[in-house]
Amino acid sequence: MKKVPLKLIPRKLGSKSELKRMRKQGYIPVEVYGKEVENRHAYVSLKDLMSLPYGETFLIEADLDGEKRICLLKDIQRGYLGDNILHVDLYDISHTREIEVEVPLEFVGTPAGVGLGGTFEIMLHTLTVKAPVDNIPDKISVDVSSMGLGDVLHVRDIQPPAGCIIMDSPEEVVAVVLEPEAEETPTEETTS
Repeated sequence: MKKVPLKLIPRKLGSKSELKRMRKQGYIPVEVYGKEVENRHAYVSLKDLMSLPYGETFLIEADLDGEKRICLLKDIQRGYLGDNILHVDLYDISHTREIEVEVPLEFVGTPAGVGLGGTFEIMLHTLTVKAPVDNIPDKISVDVSSMGLGDVLHVRDIQPPAGCIIMDSPEEVVAVVLEPEAEETPTEETTS
């Protein structure tokens, strides 16, 4: 899994005036917490935060006073209008053996049923996977080229990557190839 470096500046708990001053300078307060680790308070540059990848799974390699911590972006708290970032939570997984994380699905190929007029419809875009921290996949690729008209792809049909366990229900539908709808031909009514 991709690791993205992020520089954090230590923060002391205290006055609101310091918090307001740092926000005006372009820094956002951060909480770093996790199992068997000491909670730390810090700031992160808004510019660095906005440069993080969007729409993909990644780990953050947080540098706080020279100490490197592997973290997940747990939460971003925004203002009531949703436009400004108020606070960020990072979950430290440095001492965690296994973790559950959502991993995006990548559908490879074009289903055979689409060539026959069917419609490929995706129901799930991510799967919840339990895996060792150093074995979390970036994405799970699923070959859908053999799906015909009316075929359904369930979670149980997906082969998990090595060392990973899919936590979603095996009966859950991931994707389906819908049959084309029959067109109704207007019938002329004859009047006598």
